[in-house]
Amino acid sequence: MPTLVNYRGDDDYHTGGSLCSKDSTRLLSVYGPPCKRQRISDSYFLFFEEDQKPSIEVLPEECLYEILRRLPGGQSRSASACVSKRWLTVLSNIRISEIDNGSSTDVEMISPENDGFLTRCIEGKKATDGRLAAIAVGTSGRGGLGKLSIRATNKVTKSGFTAIARGCPSLKVLSLWNLPSIEDESLIEIAKECHSLEKLDLSHCPSISNKGVSAIAESCPNLSSLTIESCKNIGNETLQSIARHCPNLQSISIKDCPLVGDQGVATLLSSPSSILKKVRLQSLNITDFSLAVIGHYGKSITNLSLISLQTASQKGFWAMGNAKGLQSLISLTVTSCYGITDLSLESIANGCGSLKQMVIKKCCFVSDKGLISFVDSAESLECLQLEECNRISQHGVFGVLSCNSKLKSLSIVKCMGIKDSAESGVESESESGSGSIRSLTIKDCIGFGNTSLAIIGKLCPDLENIELSGLCGITDSGLLPLLENRNTGLVKVNLSNCVNLTDKFVVDLARVHGGTLEVLNLEGGRRITDDSLAAIAENCVLLNDLDVSKCGITDSGVSCLSEGVQINLQILSVSGCSKITNKCTPFLKKLGQTLVGLNIQQCNSITSSAVDSLVTNLWRCDILF
Repeated sequence: MPTLVNYRGDDDYHTGGSLCSKDSTRLLSVYGPPCKRQRISDSYFLFFEEDQKPSIEVLPEECLYEILRRLPGGQSRSASACVSKRWLTVLSNIRISEIDNGSSTDVEMISPENDGFLTRCIEGKKATDGRLAAIAVGTSGRGGLGKLSIRATNKVTKSGFTAIARGCPSLKVLSLWNLPSIEDESLIEIAKECHSLEKLDLSHCPSISNKGVSAIAESCPNLSSLTIESCKNIGNETLQSIARHCPNLQSISIKDCPLVGDQGVATLLSSPSSILKKVRLQSLNITDFSLAVIGHYGKSITNLSLISLQTASQKGFWAMGNAKGLQSLISLTVTSCYGITDLSLESIANGCGSLKQMVIKKCCFVSDKGLISFVDSAESLECLQLEECNRISQHGVFGVLSCNSKLKSLSIVKCMGIKDSAESGVESESESGSGSIRSLTIKDCIGFGNTSLAIIGKLCPDLENIELSGLCGITDSGLLPLLENRNTGLVKVNLSNCVNLTDKFVVDLARVHGGTLEVLNLEGGRRITDDSLAAIAENCVLLNDLDVSKCGITDSGVSCLSEGVQINLQILSVSGCSKITNKCTPFLKKLGQTLVGLNIQQCNSITSSAVDSLVTNLWRCDILF
């Protein structure tokens, strides 16, 4: 068969003379008449040439692994991870200990003190296995990942955690929140590699069970903090494993885990090696037995929170205090526990000699008598907070303030049993105040009024910080006793949502205490006008935080403030002041020389152009608009 010789593919026509044979007639008889032939493009031949070129992609993963683990430095590994998903996957499965830099001089130097302190947080749609793999590769050469938080996703699987475990062995803090698809295998992968883990936070992870957390406990002896919330498959076995394998555990918080009971709590708290300092137990099926164990074995506990323990009775709380084992306890919070009564409170006061802070919320069986007895017996108590304890009355509050104790701070919130009255005995109590109270908060107690304030003014001559918030029953006349006959000047005053206050009180406050006042909150005082700002501007030299939101001030008041004596005003809020307009802009700019925070939200008379001008000029100030 005839053949083509020296064909280059660039001839347009095929003619007889272009062939080796010069006998055109013979050629025509064989090939037919001359005709235009189809051009063959160069890409046709390039296809075959490329097909014959060697490619790294044809290498099996074992070979690619050996190549990539020898890359010189973290920057090279990060760049290589961008080539393809396959390369990223291979790189993310290389352990830090398997990286071979050889004699390359391109190795990144990492200071030991910076090892494992990078933080990454991924959430929702951005939380995927690919993202975790990229984090593992990208942080390995930059000091190592120290903290990882994954929130609200169902796209992360075991492979993502495998990448983190192998690429981030220095991981110290792991937080998993609302991950319904994560199972024990993911935690087991972390346990295999991340032996330096110190803090584990598991919240709303229903598929994780005792198996996964126990693997962490067995492999991470440095674990010092554990939080478990709403994990329905984690129970006593986990706490028992923690007790056996985690001698450095100092903080534990367990909430809404139905399988956790007395057996697990008792084993954890009674462990001979326990050094637990912070314990928080909430919404658990534990009984008086657990409380008795806490009271007997909790010698190292300094902070204890017991919340919504519906199956624990007065007997359990009494036993906890009477065991006298909580000698290191400094702070105790009890919320929504029916077992807190006058009797159990007295036992706690006598058994916890170092107790300085007590928080009692929603405990409906605590009365005035029990409260006064508790404060009188708790010799080290400095801070007492009461919230929604509706059996506490005016008598109980005055009794607490009259105790000769070390109490420095008292907070009463939403205690509806307090009624403003001048019953017999109140005046005699008012003459015997301890004078130790420095901070007083009374918030949203609708029955609290001027009569009670007058007595408190006499009982607490050394007050420095006052918060009287949401008290519609108080007026200027009720507050005046707080200003008079004081041994010290007021430093922080919060009178937010006291709607009956007027300029008279603010003017007197600025005149008497302007030399010490640093923080003043008058939010919601519709009857407070520019006269108050003028008095503040003239007298409050040290003021650094002023809130006059939703007050009746105008541009004139802001002008007075800008000319005032205060030299360190850092935070100003005029939110919701409808009478403020664009005219205040130059005054705000002048104030902006010291401001770091300015709130002009809901000031509808200030236009967007004025706001833009403020943003441009006050570039060092955070502006809310």
